[in-house]
Amino acid sequence: MTELVPGGNLPLPGGAVTVRVPGPFDVSALITDDGGKVRGDGDFVFYNQPAAPGARLSGDTLTVDPARLRPGATRITVAVSAADPGTPLGLLPSPTLLVTGPGGRQLTRFAPPRPRQETVLLLVEIYRRGAGWKLRALGQGYADGLAGLARDFGVEVADETPPAAAPATPRTPVALRAQAPTTPISPGAPPTPSHSPTGTPPWGAPPASRAPTPRAGQAVTPSTPPHAPQSPHAPAPDPDGFLALVNPARAAAGSPAVSLDARLVCAAQSHASAMAAAGRLGTEGRDGVSVYQRLTATGYTYITVGEQLVSGPRTPAEFVDYCLRTDQPRQTLREGAFTHVGLGRASGGRHGDTYWTALWARPLTPGELTRTAAEVVDLTNGERARHGLPPLAVDPHLTTAAQAHSADMIARSFYSHTSPDGSRPWDRAAAAGARRRSIGENIACGQRSAAEVVEGWMNSPGHRANILKPDFTHIGIGFAGGGPAGTYWTQLFGA
Repeated sequence: MTELVPGGNLPLPGGAVTVRVPGPFDVSALITDDGGKVRGDGDFVFYNQPAAPGARLSGDTLTVDPARLRPGATRITVAVSAADPGTPLGLLPSPTLLVTGPGGRQLTRFAPPRPRQETVLLLVEIYRRGAGWKLRALGQGYADGLAGLARDFGVEVADETPPAAAPATPRTPVALRAQAPTTPISPGAPPTPSHSPTGTPPWGAPPASRAPTPRAGQAVTPSTPPHAPQSPHAPAPDPDGFLALVNPARAAAGSPAVSLDARLVCAAQSHASAMAAAGRLGTEGRDGVSVYQRLTATGYTYITVGEQLVSGPRTPAEFVDYCLRTDQPRQTLREGAFTHVGLGRASGGRHGDTYWTALWARPLTPGELTRTAAEVVDLTNGERARHGLPPLAVDPHLTTAAQAHSADMIARSFYSHTSPDGSRPWDRAAAAGARRRSIGENIACGQRSAAEVVEGWMNSPGHRANILKPDFTHIGIGFAGGGPAGTYWTQLFGA
């Protein structure tokens, strides 16, 4: 059985698969086509409507048979919320999703980064790719409930709770989305952010009663942390001949050779020991520290990072052989963007298995940060051009606010459009000097490149709406690495 990380994907066998989330949670699913929207009420599977063609919910288990889905369905997005409505998921045990194939064979397990204030978490999506189906791990959260999520996917939710009165002093609106974009509000309107997915998609505020009534219908940074060039680090010794095993494989794939870095070796060894102590694979140890945080603690800041977490092989040669035979680890080993690597191993668990961690990275420099931000802007403007919209101009104030928010999410270990101090996208933009009448924000975590994060946003209805909003004229991009989920992205829009 494999262990997925956010953004990881897995080909599915033919036939029905089940996804189960044990614990005090409600499981929901939204069935959509390529446009990311439901066709009607029947596409929302949840506790009050537990069945649709090709999908059936029974307790904590959802069974999906892709061949029996309604015509035109190409994606099933699986979400989890607290069984007690409105309870932040951070107050509950961290949800873990288990995927089983035909015959009861366990296919994969996904333990997303621990949620905080979010009340809904998008766990995975099952999507058609060519003639087959694949499963992708998401780990995107919404802070405003199941109803908000449903609206983002096109379900109109009847909310019996009367709307709150507008505040005495209206604020500049923003499209909010902790892990997803937020929908900008027109000036003067009370800020009622609607989050959309990206690393954690948002859902609308829950109605007074536990069950929303679905009907077919809808989809954010302190100071810029200077990333000074890292001082040259002496290459680490290679007693196991690891480089002689991986660099020829990289060369065959057209990728440059990597060198061992003592900081990556230290972080990899620390994480392998943590997994051995826990007796299980995972990006986070029992101490709550993620593999990415272990790397950042060594002083290595990165623009991109990849990891291989494996148990079983007895030697480095066996470890590399396994990675080259397995899809996702092979892609990581051959990735041309990486320049450094570190390897760690430790034995533990009930059976004395050997646990391996390989960390692959490229250091962050001011030039790399500028290049990555520019790439996100170019890709965003490319999407706008394809839809007949004018390009967005870079605003230095929005850039400052976006970069600060990405850095703050890592520094204070949260993932949300609302900071722990209560500040929201429009507050942060104004504090950075932006004077825009309308503000929108997309955030994401775990994506490894500009192309991957923009693709993820475009595949999310709420984030996509921000990118393609005709009224927006300016943009700022933030990026930082080292948090519980790895990389954190912020896209801040203004009009």
